[in-house]
Amino acid sequence: MQKVALITGGSRGIGAGVARALAKDGFTVAITGRRPEMEVQPFLTELRSIQPESMYVQADVSDADSRLRLIEELKEKYGRIQVLVNNAGIAPRIRADILEETEESYDEVLSTNLKGPHFLTQQVALWMVRQGSSETHRAIVNISSISATVASVNRASYCLSKAGVSMATRLWAVRLAEFGIGVYEIRPGIVATDMTKGVQQKYDNLIESGLLLEKRWGKPEDVGRAASILARGELAYATGAVLVLDGGLTVARL
Repeated sequence: MQKVALITGGSRGIGAGVARALAKDGFTVAITGRRPEMEVQPFLTELRSIQPESMYVQADVSDADSRLRLIEELKEKYGRIQVLVNNAGIAPRIRADILEETEESYDEVLSTNLKGPHFLTQQVALWMVRQGSSETHRAIVNISSISATVASVNRASYCLSKAGVSMATRLWAVRLAEFGIGVYEIRPGIVATDMTKGVQQKYDNLIESGLLLEKRWGKPEDVGRAASILARGELAYATGAVLVLDGGLTVARL
């Protein structure tokens, strides 16, 4: 049976790392992003060289109509889904101190990082439930961040959104357990992506001075491997689990 995985924000960064890993492990992958398809064509060609039926859908998870259209396109092409990876996310356009943060910035970040994934999960979960029980493992994987627990006062909305994603994982794990659908959270630390390019020197210096136990940047493929383990059901008896991939950043130590 064809195994289908949807990865939001799957054309670059962590999402691309997840898409590559799942494709290599046998999933037909559908990836989404805000960019036109022509801009992601090189990566889509790469995915199709591994899984020919993979597809890209231009979609904005923060928009209700866009989410609905995304689901309809997936139903039309595949007719089934086994895995959802909620990865799409944005940082504030301006890293403003919490005393100066605007409601406009807050709304934009929360709509993309929390509200969108929550209601996309609702749509996918209902689809999975209607599909009925399956011998194939079904999973929803939320990509959050150490910002779910580590406070950054110049990225308050981002931290709040990721803390919300962490609670959403628990809520959906509880609700979907009766249907045999596993729900998990991956909590990455400092990962080399487009989002972190602007603060590369800052974190290079912090890593060099001992911020992490594992003295290197995280890579998208680190997250990809973890997501694939969860998608394939290799981590049994663990719905609601949080995998922290942060090189030891949040390990309490003296």
